[in-house]
Amino acid sequence: MKSIHVQVSKPYDVLIARGILDEAGSRIAAALGHSRTMIVTDDTVDALYAARLEKSLTDAGMAAEKFVIPHGEASKNMRTLTALLEALAEAAFSRGDILIALGGGVVGDLTGFAAATFLRGVRYVGIPTTVLACVDSSVGGKTAVDLDAGKNLAGAFWHPSMVLCDPDTLSTLAPEVRADGFAEIIKYGMIGDAALFDMLHHPDTMDMEEIIARCVQAKADIVEQDELDNGLRKLLNYGHTAGHAIEANSDFSIMHGHGVAMGMMIAAKYAAGRGLCPADLPAKQEALIRLYNLPTQSPYPPETLFASTTRDKKRMKNKIDIVIPKQIGECVLLRLDIAELKEFLSEGCTK
Repeated sequence: MKSIHVQVSKPYDVLIARGILDEAGSRIAAALGHSRTMIVTDDTVDALYAARLEKSLTDAGMAAEKFVIPHGEASKNMRTLTALLEALAEAAFSRGDILIALGGGVVGDLTGFAAATFLRGVRYVGIPTTVLACVDSSVGGKTAVDLDAGKNLAGAFWHPSMVLCDPDTLSTLAPEVRADGFAEIIKYGMIGDAALFDMLHHPDTMDMEEIIARCVQAKADIVEQDELDNGLRKLLNYGHTAGHAIEANSDFSIMHGHGVAMGMMIAAKYAAGRGLCPADLPAKQEALIRLYNLPTQSPYPPETLFASTTRDKKRMKNKIDIVIPKQIGECVLLRLDIAELKEFLSEGCTK
């Protein structure tokens, strides 16, 4: 088992081990005490893993209730959040009780935001079941839901009390969902881990437990230095500004990692075109993205993306911070005027 301690305002541990799902109840009880629990999951994960989690909780002497949402980004909204909060209130959950997010990024973001707001803050545990959630969204304390105007526009910083990551749950992922998470892993290689970028060229020999731990440690190191996303943490947004715009314009039929993959290509092409990174970097990045069957070209023109990016939550008045590669394994922040953002998108969308 690999254990990573995240030293933030509310410290917690991320435990990564095959089979840990069946130990969830005893581990939660040992770390947080015996409490009532509400499992929040989606209809896909519910059929696969909820019964095992419920058994582990009841075996550990913890009462378990369940709230199931339809799978997909369309459920990550204020309507679903309100329904969850009402369910918690109707069940008379207290500040001493625990929410458990069993699923991918949508479930984790929704559950975390509910935990941040119900009774002004209750504990929650993350049990990620997708590659993307394991390596990225389950760690760091960012919780949110989408508004009609854009992705993750309503949310809060609220850290989990612990995260239990079982790589065995990744075996049931559809190929496109598994690939979706690898966009975030490639991101980690690009922003600060050239060795990881190289490791990803050998998918048949990769140790997923090691890959997950490497990404979680990288994120923990950054979040510990910039918990509230004021500076260094913005590097984690490599590919995300354009990626979120691509997602939004597809009505979220394009998955997050697929949007990020295209967003990383936009950033790399812009940087190479401006002489800010080696000329061959976009081709190297593109080859790795394609290895994981991820898209590299936005289906939307820069004008369409620009209209969405101006509503990005990272915008500060008429400025926005963009992440661009300097070399493989190193990215930097570039502050642009909103007018310059048009050039970023236009130059980055070139074929």
